[in-house]
Amino acid sequence: MNDMSSTPVRKIVHVDMDAFYASVEQRDNPALRGKPIAVGGSAARGVVAAASYEARVYGVHSAMPSVTAKRKCPDLIFVPPRFDVYRAVSQQIREIFTEYTPLIEPLSLDEAYLDVTENLKGMEIATEIALEVRAKIKHVTGLNASAGISYNKFLAKMASDLNKPNGQAVITPKNGPAFVVALPVKKFHGVGPATTKKMHRLGIDTGADLKQQTLEFLVEHFGTPGPYFYGIARGIDERQVKPNRVRKSVGAEDTFSEDLHTVEPAREGLQPLIERVWAYCEANAIGAKTVTLKVKYADFNQITRSKTVPAPLAAITELEDIVSLLLVPIFPPRKGIRLLGVSLSSLERRNSGTQPQLRLAL
Repeated sequence: MNDMSSTPVRKIVHVDMDAFYASVEQRDNPALRGKPIAVGGSAARGVVAAASYEARVYGVHSAMPSVTAKRKCPDLIFVPPRFDVYRAVSQQIREIFTEYTPLIEPLSLDEAYLDVTENLKGMEIATEIALEVRAKIKHVTGLNASAGISYNKFLAKMASDLNKPNGQAVITPKNGPAFVVALPVKKFHGVGPATTKKMHRLGIDTGADLKQQTLEFLVEHFGTPGPYFYGIARGIDERQVKPNRVRKSVGAEDTFSEDLHTVEPAREGLQPLIERVWAYCEANAIGAKTVTLKVKYADFNQITRSKTVPAPLAAITELEDIVSLLLVPIFPPRKGIRLLGVSLSSLERRNSGTQPQLRLAL
């Protein structure tokens, strides 16, 4: 990527492993190769944590209830997750990254940003660095990775999806603004389902629509993320790659297509969220003492209910029990429930290691 002015253009690489958990399972068990597999539980209330590309053809994807996944793909093979193995492979990948730059910001066990503007190899072309990194990952782990290269984090993340699996793409400073303008807002990284719906209600369907809004309008309607939305609509993202980002809490939430009125559908809706936040804890060897349930009603009023325990949660069943304890008293609800969320706080490491672990994106 060439400089556009006297100020050096940043060179950011976003590396994203392809169907990471599922690919590890297929690598380690030849009988699973070429077959549709889902990492997760097959029980009635199980959730898909990851799906192989063979399963994705049938519409199976992560966070999908296992019963739905099995209905979409009757031949689907369920494999229990092995987070210890995923962490070990992730560390191998991390060590490859450190050969090129100390500026590594993990987003999850299977993806990270690398700032290679000034890199340890003295390589000028970021696309060549991405090619080398992906080749080394393949050689060391036997797994495929995709990559996106751009002048900021937002566009590097978007680029890594363009040629998946096992590919890479570049979005240059010249092409960045035009790329964003043509993109539906639902595909923007950082714009979740609830925000997408709100944008659609405001007549914002594409990057071009977003670009037409003033900064004041975006802050008024979206609050703190407003300036971020204003920037990315113009292909601008000033966020730095931060190697030691620390999170105070981790959470997941979902807006439902139909309002919930009874407790059982609410439990089913919460299960994927529980799985996601627990996966973060497992992937990072992190414990949590405080569980918070978020409930947003059909009239957009919301409440939260929290419980703090003396020692960090040791198993997902403990988290499920606490969420259930917080959930049951709100039924029957005064109005239909449109959104539920689960968050964990009072986070602490389960071990004393100093090496930062790769984090699971939520």
